[in-house]
Amino acid sequence: MSVYFHVDLDAFYASVEKLDNPLLEGKPVIVGGAQSHRGVVSTCSYEARAFGVRSAMPIAEARRRCPHAVFLPVRMSRYAEMSSMVMAIFDEFTPDVIRVSIDEASLDMSGTDLLWGSPEKAATMLQARVLRETGLSISIGVACNRYVAKVACGVRKPGGLLLVNEGEEAGFMLSLRLKDVWGAGAKTRARLEALGILTVEQLAALSLETLTSQFGKAGGSFLYRIARGVDPGIYEGEAASRSMSTETTYDQDMSDRMAVEATLLAMSEELMARMIKERTRSNCAVLKLRYANFETVSIRETRTVAIASSTALYGVALSLLSRKWDGRPLRLVGLGLARLEGAKHDDAPCPTQDSYAVGGGYEEMEQGELFSCDDEKQILVERAAFEAARKGLGKLTRARLVPSPEKRTSIPQKPS
Repeated sequence: MSVYFHVDLDAFYASVEKLDNPLLEGKPVIVGGAQSHRGVVSTCSYEARAFGVRSAMPIAEARRRCPHAVFLPVRMSRYAEMSSMVMAIFDEFTPDVIRVSIDEASLDMSGTDLLWGSPEKAATMLQARVLRETGLSISIGVACNRYVAKVACGVRKPGGLLLVNEGEEAGFMLSLRLKDVWGAGAKTRARLEALGILTVEQLAALSLETLTSQFGKAGGSFLYRIARGVDPGIYEGEAASRSMSTETTYDQDMSDRMAVEATLLAMSEELMARMIKERTRSNCAVLKLRYANFETVSIRETRTVAIASSTALYGVALSLLSRKWDGRPLRLVGLGLARLEGAKHDDAPCPTQDSYAVGGGYEEMEQGELFSCDDEKQILVERAAFEAARKGLGKLTRARLVPSPEKRTSIPQKPS
């Protein structure tokens, strides 16, 4: 029997900030970009979520909804350090870990019962271990397929654990509210409501033909499968040991290019911090886009030299976005690095085709460099900043991700 854990670090960035500064405990904390139309919320604490603040929301809107919140800039090197500690614990429980993003992973726990006991016991041990060694809380969903495990993970957050037994997947999905079904965003629900579909039970009663006629082949097939607790292949083909990636699913379909660019900038910072931490390198960047109708497209670019700074990665990401995005609203954006080499990947052969995309083929491009390598000063600055943050000596933050001084909320400081 297959057993999958979907693990999510609860309000990760905000939780790290509270861990580093206990005086923030109990306060609404919002971590994100500049206080302008370009900035978006990266993560917010559960106290801020009570005011309707959510990830990928413009910072200006977050400030309107929760003006008394503590707004903090992104400290990606610190989050990458804490993420690596947590992911290392996951690696001790199973060799098959897909790192979905800096704060989310899918673990194949099939056949590990002789080591860790029942799935429920293993999940409880994993939660306790992460909390004890890092001070961070995780939520876990357990199921026989990755999709149901992901949905279950979000039901009892924070610090929750939910097990969906084999054969109970369809019943579990029927027990949910439509808004709790991962993949059915606001616009999809609005279209369903226009058809008189208000519950998962009503959705599951629709035929594949009906859904396809309303949502297209990709969207109809996706909705048909998830309503029945069948994995539509959300992480199908992910090569955990040969690539790293991160993705953001927008709460509302996104058509604002500047907001998408801000998402890609934060992703570039995250991936580069993870590469520095793991001492790896890559010359292949991958962009993944999922449209409102669930159509998924991907494009990648292979360079002649390694992509050695977040500035370089961000530049590639913007170039790929310009080539591939047709302007239609996006429900998901993903950025990845393929063909990893270095400390943790020296024994892994380069794949002939990276498997980061799900539901669509690749458009691949070969790109030469204007210079023989990335700007050496930029590389040195980023690595020095990462090392300084890792050693607790301070932090450097990209200007676009820093709140503007005139609007910055005063931040309580922990006693010296």
